Amino acid sequence: MRIAVVSGGNRGIGLEICRQLARRGVHVVLGSRDEGRGNAAAAALREQGISVEPRRLDVSDERSVKELARALAADHGGVDIVVNNAGIAMQGFNAEVARNTIEVNFFGALRLTSELLPLMRAEGRIVMVTSGLGDRRSVSEPLQAQFGEAALTREELVQLMRKFVSDVSAGRHTEEGWPSSAYAVSKIGLNALTGVLARELEGDRRKILCNAACPGWVRTDMGGARAPRSVEEGAETPVWLALLPSGGPQGGVFRDKAPAHW
Repeated sequence: MRIAVVSGGNRGIGLEICRQLARRGVHVVLGSRDEGRGNAAAAALREQGISVEPRRLDVSDERSVKELARALAADHGGVDIVVNNAGIAMQGFNAEVARNTIEVNFFGALRLTSELLPLMRAEGRIVMVTSGLGDRRSVSEPLQAQFGEAALTREELVQLMRKFVSDVSAGRHTEEGWPSSAYAVSKIGLNALTGVLARELEGDRRKILCNAACPGWVRTDMGGARAPRSVEEGAETPVWLALLPSGGPQGGVFRDKAPAHW
């Protein structure tokens, strides 16, 4: 049986991803920063006849991520699917918002993927849950070129993300070409990370695929009640990428199971 880890799995799109994967015969580890909420989400799924394994997972806490990795190795011998769904969208814009948003939305995904990658089995799948706000046209042309560089390395990308936080803290982000949206920059970074990881995996014999999914504007606590899409629709593309067959796409950003035009 395939083992999937879904971060931020206790509500919204993450919970629906857990539900859809479990219904397809995948053993789902539902990661939740709040252990009580994770247990409650798992209990609600059990009432629907769906079994998942709740685990505490705070992607911004390195110790929490390492503890999960050890548990997966001990209890399951590895992992087959990693869905980086955990994310935050904070009100306002200042240095604290920039720092916290980038830490969770970008570094959280990088931290979890890096820790679980050694445990991933052949034909593994990595999915980043991104956003249409991750269109890099919202940054200056020089920054667009840096994010879009075909040979961009992990270290260079990390430095770019740290520079954004530093520029916001110094009050110079606008003149440096950044938008006043930490959420947008975090998703631009996440999309770039998808490509970086795909390149790093090119010579890996396990044939692991890494792609990003844009769920669209979805009716969740984050998306709000006016959003046009249901959580079922929002989860469809992430689940599709998590279950890609051999020879599937690598390093792409997808919306509605098709390459995103931005």
